[in-house]
Amino acid sequence: MTGSTGATVDGGGTEMGNSLVNRVMDGMMTKVRSAVMRGAGNDTGSGTGSDAGRDTGNNAGSTSGDAGRRGGTEGGTPVEQLLAAVRAGSAHKVPALLAPLDAAARKTALGQVKSLRSEVRAWDWKRWNEATAVRRALYVAGAGCQTGAAATATWLGGRDLLSWRSEDGTLVLSVLADRDPAWTADVAQRLAARPAVAESSYGLIRGLVERSGCAVPATDGYVLAWTREITDSRLLERLREDSHTRVLVPHALAMAETPDRLTWSVGPEAPTHWPTALAALVTEGVLDRAQVVDLCVSRLLRGGRARDLRFPLEVLRLVEPSAAERRERVPDWIGMTADAPSPVAGYAQEVLAGLAADGALSAGALAEMTGGVLFRTEKKLVRAQLTLVGKVLAREPGAVEELLPAVAEAFGHEDTTIQERALKLVGRHAAAVDASVRRELAEQAGLLSPVHRPAAVALFGNDLEVESGVPYEEILPPVPERERVAPPATTVEALVEELVTRGQYQDSAAFERTLDGLVRLARRDRAGLEAAVREAFPTEHWEHQHYFTHYTHGAEVVLAGLLGLLPGWRVDSGRAKGNDRKACHHEALSGIVDARLWEAADLIGTDALPFLLAAPTLHTGEIDPVVLVERLRGYRDAGVEPAPADFAQALLRVGHGNPSAGRAAQEAEALGTRAGGRLAAWLRAGEPLGTRVRFLARGKDLASQKWWLTDRIVVEIDDRPVVRKEFPAAFRWLGGELRATPRRCYHWLDTRAHWATALPVDREFVAACVLSSLASGADADQRGVTEPLTALAEAGGPAGRAVHLAVAFGLGCQDADDRLRAVDALLVLASRGDLDARRLGTELAWLVVEGSVKPNRLADALRTTAATGAYGTVWAVLEPMLPELLGAEKPVRGLGEVLAVAADCVERCGARGEVAGLDAMASARSASQFVVQAKRLSGALGQGADQPLTETA
Repeated sequence: MTGSTGATVDGGGTEMGNSLVNRVMDGMMTKVRSAVMRGAGNDTGSGTGSDAGRDTGNNAGSTSGDAGRRGGTEGGTPVEQLLAAVRAGSAHKVPALLAPLDAAARKTALGQVKSLRSEVRAWDWKRWNEATAVRRALYVAGAGCQTGAAATATWLGGRDLLSWRSEDGTLVLSVLADRDPAWTADVAQRLAARPAVAESSYGLIRGLVERSGCAVPATDGYVLAWTREITDSRLLERLREDSHTRVLVPHALAMAETPDRLTWSVGPEAPTHWPTALAALVTEGVLDRAQVVDLCVSRLLRGGRARDLRFPLEVLRLVEPSAAERRERVPDWIGMTADAPSPVAGYAQEVLAGLAADGALSAGALAEMTGGVLFRTEKKLVRAQLTLVGKVLAREPGAVEELLPAVAEAFGHEDTTIQERALKLVGRHAAAVDASVRRELAEQAGLLSPVHRPAAVALFGNDLEVESGVPYEEILPPVPERERVAPPATTVEALVEELVTRGQYQDSAAFERTLDGLVRLARRDRAGLEAAVREAFPTEHWEHQHYFTHYTHGAEVVLAGLLGLLPGWRVDSGRAKGNDRKACHHEALSGIVDARLWEAADLIGTDALPFLLAAPTLHTGEIDPVVLVERLRGYRDAGVEPAPADFAQALLRVGHGNPSAGRAAQEAEALGTRAGGRLAAWLRAGEPLGTRVRFLARGKDLASQKWWLTDRIVVEIDDRPVVRKEFPAAFRWLGGELRATPRRCYHWLDTRAHWATALPVDREFVAACVLSSLASGADADQRGVTEPLTALAEAGGPAGRAVHLAVAFGLGCQDADDRLRAVDALLVLASRGDLDARRLGTELAWLVVEGSVKPNRLADALRTTAATGAYGTVWAVLEPMLPELLGAEKPVRGLGEVLAVAADCVERCGARGEVAGLDAMASARSASQFVVQAKRLSGALGQGADQPLTETA
């Protein structure tokens, strides 16, 4: 490592030639040499002030501290001068100061650089600017002092040092200029293999690659950074000039997550449109056509998010595979039509339709394709497929026996108009099939909607089995069993395994079981438990003063309390925390869990908390009243007063409607303790926590701040003096402390699964508290908001307006998974006899009319519900809803889908009656979906027969 940095860079620049990247590097290196020779000002700027050079008592000694305070490097040994520059944050001075150091001096400096790095990590946020400048200097100095490739890559990839400044990468290149090419290549490959490092250090890695002459590192992180670097108005020109294009473009096409620049929503005429640029490179021969086509097809076949498939699909459309390439990949196209997202499936269908028109698609392949497409829900694809089969049969009548059974798959489609088209297609060609195929088709016809049964009977005659006189049976899921919670772990090993493998916030029942086991074992074997926790968990961050400021992090706060790592003031603050009158309901619900955790963190391992009173006996969170009495008896015999938060939670979990509640109240009073008297009074009162939900009038537009449901929901909590007087601060809001006003909250809480189990016998109260988040899934398209619904449906207590509104919001959610959870909740409520179908339908009606719930989403959810066999239940919901939708002042777009679900339910369950406004709509002359389905529903209601509804499990 001899010679000046300037000489090394000049030599490297001569060897690397005139490539685009080399020219850029040469320019950057020239700037660095100029800055070093000029002794340019401190990198930290005026923002760091005198703090940048303050001596903080590290291993560099007083000499380097003095140099740092002067902001210069004069005086002292070369190592001391280097460390002074690093401490001063003068990254630009580091290359020149490193140049004269030999291997021994660099080794000495490395140790002190590492010490300074550890010191900077401990600085608080007030020294952020100073720390940022020092880290930049450390980034350069540490790289220059390291000798091994692995150690250098580890240093450059450190999260605390990682720099997004391109000039820092240039400085590193200058201090590594005299390293061996093989060593340089090793560092480059190691950096490129780490996604976050490759994204932020593209310029450094590129320089190392160019200098060493090694293979281009085609990794996801490096490709992502390359696409961001090269995308500008000269994209096509830069791709032509870049020697890395031939290597990195194929990798970009194959990536599971397409780089963001490649998916920008710009038109083909825009200079930054990647598909157009790549198509041009294929035409020019820069990229291999066969390779590009193969990569695009392979990526589309693997599937994934529509966003990630948009880029390869656009490239494939522009490159246009030849006829031979299309024929070679028939199985691939068929696979896409069956399983790929709609845009990809549509393209594959177009390709196969072209092959069929040219006679290049066999009947067997077309039949396989048809079976897959007709199973899809996209009506456009299904209709196009039926049209394609019709054209092929008209041209090739001999293919009828292979194609008609595939067409019959559409007999079970959810859309009755598609069923009708498939039945007509089969009817046109059924005479040409033999008896066995005819019987197969007749068997499939059993899937047709009742509205098409007469036409099916006319077509298949005696081959069609028609069930007559069979009463309709309503199929609902079995009532969920109330599972008992397993006993807590009895050994330290089993408990620690639960904490490590399940996490601190697993499902509520498991969490409560683990917490109870933690409390019990801490009292029985505190020393053994402490040792096991220290061995199994990284405890350093628990000692940080701000780690538990806003979150308890599940059982972590209790573990920290067990180890004595929590300051007393922090514990006292956590236990005493209450709720402001403006607090949001979500934070208030989570505050119940947090209060219990802070209390456990304070008392764990002491005689004041031998076990938890609030540990549930059922998976819903409920506690058997008799069991709670026995626990209080144990506390009395041990001379222990219940912990306030633990006992408050236990009272909220005890079942008022439990048959043993009366006996438990008598036994609790007989205990002769204050806690026993409180339990007896609570059980005898038997009053659920009360709420009332109302909505403010919707504003005229978004500017009114009264447009979204979340901004209009008002939850009024009934006054409960006993809760406000006797419960701890975190629980008093349950007695009416919060202001009744709409709340729009912005937070992320990982205690959502514990909300329903905190109040397992007051689900109406919990439902009212979570309405605002559920509403955001319906009209604001938030995802994952319906997680509490299943627990609400299984919980105890009345199911009033709030519960039914929660289900209504869930049925209208944008996310399909959210709607499925709402469907499960609806079915559970129905099976338990808690569903008020008329109330649910009435709430859905006004939500649809005002536009908060979209008809197509609602129709999808209700169709899914009905398909489980609950046709009568769904019709009971739709019957009070339809008159409001049909009579709305402003026509409801998409109502035809809802009418189709209603007609299907009526045809299958045999309901009769009239729907106000339906006949007027059905009499209109139109072929629209709305009118067709209105006529169908009107006919079904008039022709159905009264049938008893038999519920079965």
